Amino acid sequence: MQFLSDNAASVHPKVWEAMRSADDPQPPYDNDALSLALDDAFSALFGRPCSALWVASGTAANCLALAAMVPPHGGVICHREAHIETDEGGAPGFYTHGAKLILVDGEGAKLEPAVIDAAISGIRKDVHQVQPQALSVTQASEYGRCYQPDEIAALAHCAASHGLALHVDGARFANVVAFLGCTPWEACGGASTLSFGCVKNGGMSAEALVLFDSGLADVVRLRRKRAGHLQSKGRFMAAQVLAMLKGDLWLENAHAANAAAAELASAAAGRLMHPVEANEIFLNLAAAESEALRSQGFSFYDWGEGGARMVTSWNSNPAHVAALARAISAL
Repeated sequence: MQFLSDNAASVHPKVWEAMRSADDPQPPYDNDALSLALDDAFSALFGRPCSALWVASGTAANCLALAAMVPPHGGVICHREAHIETDEGGAPGFYTHGAKLILVDGEGAKLEPAVIDAAISGIRKDVHQVQPQALSVTQASEYGRCYQPDEIAALAHCAASHGLALHVDGARFANVVAFLGCTPWEACGGASTLSFGCVKNGGMSAEALVLFDSGLADVVRLRRKRAGHLQSKGRFMAAQVLAMLKGDLWLENAHAANAAAAELASAAAGRLMHPVEANEIFLNLAAAESEALRSQGFSFYDWGEGGARMVTSWNSNPAHVAALARAISAL
């Protein structure tokens, strides 16, 4: 009974079907009809003109976006527990050719304008210190916390006031929109770039990099090729992304994952380390309690001393979710 990660979930049948349907002769790279349809599909989704490119991983999406916005001598402000800092193996520095991540704190791995203002005020405006060029926000945060539309708007305003581009790491962006019940744009308003997650939400091997700044699209296309991410049969990547958008499958899947997480949260009562707003649950569990759950067949990650993380997905087995809820309640 698997609650390790939504990365371990099955690929949605409609994604497989879309890939099979794409298996006919098409122009290579991103010149096929499906890849060329991405711009219009995402422009319709967000209600404004944008460009969209497929990439093979969230790391590539994040780092290609940052590389297009930040020069090697610049900096990116992010939370010290942001995925680009803790779980991408130094890829941001690799893709940007040396740009620095400027780390700040915030409850629930969320950023606030006052903290960003304070961090920037402490940087001298001279050649001896790295000057920030971008702000990166994870939506939902590394602890599954969702930025409300007014919070995103405040961060976008803060970034603009300092001349920073705004990047949104949306690995679980669908879960955020499902939780908030807002429009996609309201969940990332003011962003120059968005990494739109698909793999965690029922996709197989494709994410989307959405560019709201038209001047960045051609830069990212060049960097994607240089980084070895321009796949020759790109239609299979585009097919996955378009399948997620068709009929709002991306939201349907996210609602299912969120509902499973909410069921576990209800059973966890006072054990919750953070409010459950998407599809991640962080619990206070003693080592013996974690072992007791694992002995019953549940898999999940330990999270620091006395903590655990459990993640639900679009096809979490309802019987497994109910069993885990009962097991947590019985501890």
